[in-house]
Amino acid sequence: MTALTLDDVTLTYPDGADRLTALNRVGLTVAGGEIAAITGPSGSGKSSLLAAAATLIRPDSGRIRLETPDRTIDLAQLTRREAAAVRRSAIGIVFQQPNLIPALTAAEQLEAMSHLGQHRFTSPTRRRETRAKARDLLAAVGLADQHAKRPAQLSGGQRQRVNIARALMNDPALLVIDEPTSALDTERGAAIIDLILEVARTHHTATLLVTHDRTHLPQMTSVYTMTDGTLTRSRATARAA
Repeated sequence: MTALTLDDVTLTYPDGADRLTALNRVGLTVAGGEIAAITGPSGSGKSSLLAAAATLIRPDSGRIRLETPDRTIDLAQLTRREAAAVRRSAIGIVFQQPNLIPALTAAEQLEAMSHLGQHRFTSPTRRRETRAKARDLLAAVGLADQHAKRPAQLSGGQRQRVNIARALMNDPALLVIDEPTSALDTERGAAIIDLILEVARTHHTATLLVTHDRTHLPQMTSVYTMTDGTLTRSRATARAA
């Protein structure tokens, strides 16, 4: 069983002599294979929520529990080194901009993820396995024939597909996705959302998705609204019924 649970999570930032509340006792649960969409105005705390769930920032209080088939981790209690290790092994992050490395091909972008945190020496067998997995993931996102191209040779939608495939390279239990369609036109954006739905279902990942595009919300498992650091569940969607 895979699931992400946030329980009473609070996060504040310094604001002069006071503190600004970014997350105010936030709670939600997302099971493996489900997508929880988070909407809300800019500055409401959506990015802070993603950062806390992805272990990029530690909350002031509360629990962030990630359940995987072999262990349960309280992400809010990890040291920086432990958090980095968990991100490499159990969390996939899809940023708003793909942030691909210009000099690397699409396949090499994925292969580099697999080698993070590894010893300098990698056996030929391990390299072959990594290369094959990268090709398989690119094929799964519709880029089998683009594996040798560098970012400048790819369209915006293709770069975002590489971004998603890269996040899956280490078989994450949790996917954290920030505005994946913001730089795409309507048709390409819809294709990316369809891909994310398929990825969550096929890989059984618990997925948090921040979006401003409300046209995709009916496809999500659940929808939440963030306002001034407070998260409320808008509704369960038809897909969850």
